[in-house]
Amino acid sequence: MATILHIDASARPAGSDLATFGSHSRRLSKRFVARWRNQRPKDTVLYRDVGLTPPAPVSAAWIHAAFTPKERRAPWMDGVLRESDMLIDELIGADVIVAGVPMYNFGVPAPFKAYIDNIVRVGRTFGFDRARPGEPYWPLLAGMGKRLVILSSRGDFGYGEGERIAHMNHVEPSIRTAFGYIGITDVASVAVEYDEFADERLAASIAAAERAVDELAERLAAAVGEEEREAASEAAA
Repeated sequence: MATILHIDASARPAGSDLATFGSHSRRLSKRFVARWRNQRPKDTVLYRDVGLTPPAPVSAAWIHAAFTPKERRAPWMDGVLRESDMLIDELIGADVIVAGVPMYNFGVPAPFKAYIDNIVRVGRTFGFDRARPGEPYWPLLAGMGKRLVILSSRGDFGYGEGERIAHMNHVEPSIRTAFGYIGITDVASVAVEYDEFADERLAASIAAAERAVDELAERLAAAVGEEEREAASEAAA
């Protein structure tokens, strides 16, 4: 069975399908997980709402603790890193990460940036060795078969790759960069646009995004099922 880590980062507490001025990213992430569960009801789903319960931002004490080798840490350092360790353990245990992340002022919400800062950590999710020939950094989560799904929303339109204001989109590109750095490179994304217009274009964008989410959830669930069958066949051989 697979484990899904469902993360929401919107400051809005409810989806736009449930509340006026609700969150489109929450709407999409909930829909993805529901579609997945229809296909694979026995899978485990872990939920983390960083939008409403943000992780603590990185501090000087956190940096000191994170860059101190574990065997040399003082007891207070383990306390400072406890939340980070919990978030990393969740991530390591997940097969699919579903992140509902809206665009705020061209980038990710501050709570999701705090989440990234807590999970991109030396010795846990990436390695570093000054004496290593060539590149001193390397990902520690590579080769684990993890998949990342980014479900976003933005007020304007044209933020997609090659479109008119793609250069102003620092949501999907920054998330891909951070997760890729620690070894998670299988990434798919869907987004709602036209939120600030609140007209038929928004309605059409939501409908298109929901269709894309349904197709993506079904495709990834089928791929995970096929991988499980192949692994079982190899084990039995």
